[in-house]
Amino acid sequence: MKKILVLLCLTIFSFGCKNKGIVYNDPIPEHDSLTISSSYVNEDRVINVWTPPNYDMSTDRFPVLYMPDGGIKEDFPHIANTLAKLIAAQQIPPYILVGIENTNRRKDLSGPTDVEYDLTIVPHPGGSNNFRGFIKNELFTEINKRYRTQDKRAIIGESAAGIFVIETFLLDNAMFDYYIAMDPALWYNEQYLVKNFESLAKDDYGQQKKLWFAGSDAVDIAQHTKALNETLKQLDLGLQWKYSDEPNEQHNTIFRATKEKAMIWALNE
Repeated sequence: MKKILVLLCLTIFSFGCKNKGIVYNDPIPEHDSLTISSSYVNEDRVINVWTPPNYDMSTDRFPVLYMPDGGIKEDFPHIANTLAKLIAAQQIPPYILVGIENTNRRKDLSGPTDVEYDLTIVPHPGGSNNFRGFIKNELFTEINKRYRTQDKRAIIGESAAGIFVIETFLLDNAMFDYYIAMDPALWYNEQYLVKNFESLAKDDYGQQKKLWFAGSDAVDIAQHTKALNETLKQLDLGLQWKYSDEPNEQHNTIFRATKEKAMIWALNE
């Protein structure tokens, strides 16, 4: 019983707000904020946009990194600051960052499930398809209209946002070129994405797609990120992929611990 309670607590944490009990004082970078009225998620969504330092001094077009958990009080500031640092060091090319502020995070980032256990964590699951539709059909259009963008796009997310990244890679792969997922909550829906990865994946990605993912010491996640790693080892998909096993990191530390090496690997051609 004690073990079940521990797993339940970890699972709730992995789908809930991150970094609970940890306070970071990330400086908020200069950025734009806009509001999009979405017919897909049936609400207004706040979007934060950071442009690289050379954006206003050039006429170039830039690739775009999208992120759920992209509110000012979420992960947007520290990812924007990390991008600025890596760009200044010439470790990655300049990227525009687009952060999507959460409203109902668990709903938006979860696929459908009938598993009773999941429903105790995500009372109203299955919003990921509509959330993906919002990004693909409304957000992309608005960002491309307002900013000088390239067709090249990436997405980054952790925990529930991480499983959304993996799900999007499998279900609507053309949306992004580069996929980054830290500690994706692959336990969800009885590990559906891991168990069905081969059947959901394309036969050949032509070396045009990148997938980077990492697993911490979280017992309800690590076993499934490792299983996905083993699955990928057995497949020949023409996919550029990398798994980073991080047993010394906890669920609430892995994003910050791995973000730099993830972006350096994924965002460089």
